[in-house]
Amino acid sequence: MKTDPTIWILARATGILAYALLTTTVLAGLTARSRPLKKLNAAITVDVHRFMSLLALLATGLHGILLTLDTAEPIPIAALLVPGASPYRPVWVAAGVLAAEVMILVHLSFRFRARIGVKNWRRLHYVTYLAFAGATGHGLLAGTDSARPWALAMYVAATGAVAALTAWRITT
Repeated sequence: MKTDPTIWILARATGILAYALLTTTVLAGLTARSRPLKKLNAAITVDVHRFMSLLALLATGLHGILLTLDTAEPIPIAALLVPGASPYRPVWVAAGVLAAEVMILVHLSFRFRARIGVKNWRRLHYVTYLAFAGATGHGLLAGTDSARPWALAMYVAATGAVAALTAWRITT
């Protein structure tokens, strides 16, 4: 009996979408702070950054939920919360879980910026690089499309863009 691939396709698509949104979030955050394009309004860029962060989290959550619903490779619900609990490529799925947990922490920090102080809030935002690296590793080494040229190009372009804007921020 052949199984319906719809959930599997949606799980892959939401994972790719989540990565694209995370990349956009990181790039918007770097753009808001370093302003490589002076015409961009900093306040609007921060709003876009926060909104993209929320969308990235929603896509990430949907990606995880869909993976637990897929019958081809059973993923327990606990694997969405506990790094290493997945039977499928546990190290690289754990990297994705940790990246998602860091994303949640950083996103929630917006609400507590006044309480923790702007300096500590900015320091906390540096762990976004770990989330981005974890998500990249997760996609490349646990993702089933990572060997495809378009997917590899996406990871290289995303990493290159983040590295370029980070270099811009450091040097300006």
